[in-house]
Amino acid sequence: MKTLFRPSVLVAILVLAVVPFTFANGYIADVAIRLCLAGIAAVGLNLLMGFAGQISIGHAAFVAIGAYVSGISASRWGLPPLAALVAGVVLVAVLAYIIAKPILRLRGYTLAMATLGLGIIVNMVLVNEVAWTGGPDGMVVGPLQIGDWVLSGPMAWYAVVACVLLIAIIVSLNLFASPAGRALRALNGSEVAAMVMGVDVSSFKVKIFVLSAVFASISGSLTAHYSGFITPELSGFMPSIELATMVVVGGMASTFGVVLGACLVIGLPQVLGGIEGFEMILFGLALMLTIIFLPKGIVPTLAQRFSKRGN
Repeated sequence: MKTLFRPSVLVAILVLAVVPFTFANGYIADVAIRLCLAGIAAVGLNLLMGFAGQISIGHAAFVAIGAYVSGISASRWGLPPLAALVAGVVLVAVLAYIIAKPILRLRGYTLAMATLGLGIIVNMVLVNEVAWTGGPDGMVVGPLQIGDWVLSGPMAWYAVVACVLLIAIIVSLNLFASPAGRALRALNGSEVAAMVMGVDVSSFKVKIFVLSAVFASISGSLTAHYSGFITPELSGFMPSIELATMVVVGGMASTFGVVLGACLVIGLPQVLGGIEGFEMILFGLALMLTIIFLPKGIVPTLAQRFSKRGN
């Protein structure tokens, strides 16, 4: 409960509450909803990359698995959508646990390549299993329904995804301040030193990998029911790179930083969309300059500079 009343969390609640008043049209509402969905997955990836220091450039695979399990369970097997979402979380958690032990023995670029391979495998399965997934053409997913109540309309969807994002933020902040969070940060600094201090490095890496995948699964399931249509592109290389970029640009190990990173990565191309033919160039330039001049990410770097001025 203490976390809920932290000034930063209260500001986040205020911002999330004010955003709907900017919904001048359906397009702005759609962007806000997708920002929240991306933010959920980014907060989860930050647990792995920012807290534990484990690189992943294939995390969109878990987003896609959550989306497809939820979509297939609800649309083809008749499972209630909420139960289908839970089924996606359970399957992703089990899968992440199975692959975490062998994959997390790797370090650095070899770990990054292994996670990239995971994304490629998932993408190939989704493309080739046409009977289940619809193949490259994708599949239709029904709306999110709880009993007789069907979630529809931008305001209702925004309320749901904003609440889930807020829960993700609170969970992340609580973990950061907990003994487990301190152990993860020690692991990030030096695995050998963490082991000397009594940290079960292997166990912590597996647990945080599973938790991070669960966040991605929830984001994927909500995305599937919101958009009503999914394709294997969800597990593609670019979605994974976008997630990693959100973490790096916003600020690794900074929960609010990665949310800001999600806003920039998702929102900036929309703002630059009117500059036809140059939007991606300007977007790439903005990200490059951010990494050069704000190497620790936007939020941590600015916080450090302002704290120095205050002293």
